[in-house]
Amino acid sequence: MTKDSRYVAIMAGGIGSRFWPHSRVKKPKQFLDILGTGKSLLSATFDRFAKIVPPENIYIVTSRVYEDLVREQIPGIKDEQILGEPLRRNTAPCIAYVTNKIYKRDPKANIVVAPSDHIILNESNFIEVINKGLEFVQYEPVLCTLGIKPSRPDTGYGYIQYIKDHERNEGIFKVKTFTEKPNLGLAKQFLSSGDFIWNSGIFIWSVDAINTALHEHLPVVMERFDEGMEFYNTPKERAFIDKVYTHCENISIDYGVMEKAENVFVIPADFGWSDLGTWTSLWENHERDENDNALGHDNIMTYDSSDNIVLSNPDKLVVVQGLEGYCVIDTDEILMICRKQDEQSLREINGDVRSSKGEKYL
Repeated sequence: MTKDSRYVAIMAGGIGSRFWPHSRVKKPKQFLDILGTGKSLLSATFDRFAKIVPPENIYIVTSRVYEDLVREQIPGIKDEQILGEPLRRNTAPCIAYVTNKIYKRDPKANIVVAPSDHIILNESNFIEVINKGLEFVQYEPVLCTLGIKPSRPDTGYGYIQYIKDHERNEGIFKVKTFTEKPNLGLAKQFLSSGDFIWNSGIFIWSVDAINTALHEHLPVVMERFDEGMEFYNTPKERAFIDKVYTHCENISIDYGVMEKAENVFVIPADFGWSDLGTWTSLWENHERDENDNALGHDNIMTYDSSDNIVLSNPDKLVVVQGLEGYCVIDTDEILMICRKQDEQSLREINGDVRSSKGEKYL
């Protein structure tokens, strides 16, 4: 398999509500330089995959309102590589769209689908695993996903159970079950069992395999996208997609396909992964001081405080005293102080903000 038959679809349409108030609707977390590396998460994701496939084979699926942000952050990207969704309809319609667009261009394609906001610390291991998966799906009509070996009983991730004695290729196993975010007790059971891993949300498959699965498990969704095959990669594509999304079901690829399909395999991996979905995950990946405080800049002073994450404008002096296990996030318009252990409630808080303050602070 040559690199020319390999494609990547980066999903970059989310609003990052769990990263509020740093992540806002106008500029969600995938467009932010969260770790202070000089690159946004999207830009780092694009550059990482450009080492695996030709840059012109990388597609970015995003909201229409973020198309200019994509162009700004990925210099030289062509308009046809940006798939603007007129409405948010979750990951299954997103994947149906990009699958048909790539199929029209290359019916023999093998595709990696990945979120735009992951941290990968061990890039060489990551590239090795992706290449392994691409080689696997070239010859096997399967749906492959990457699972992350868990380091703790985390309740913020979905889990995949795999069958240890059903190894198709070396290090590639048949999937038994998918489980959405469990409670702490169940997460501890998963960790002790040894056959559960975190669901990374990264998928690898041939265009034929995912096409077949979408038609079998989400026929109504896929039939709508199939109706416009003549329009993909033409000036009429945009108008057709506007029409399709108006009638499209809001459903995830996990629920719509992966949990139902019989031909799902997983590659357990460990390459320093985080989906950076929460403030705690940022704290874990951020440089910390001797008291385990993750501080956004040098203009933050702490006293009798530990295990906190504190971010603010570097021009502002911030003094924190007597806090343990808190998120202190200060932006131009919003100051948020909450316990790290309660950060899963941020979506509920977002809803309260919307109902009481309108859209201004979202």
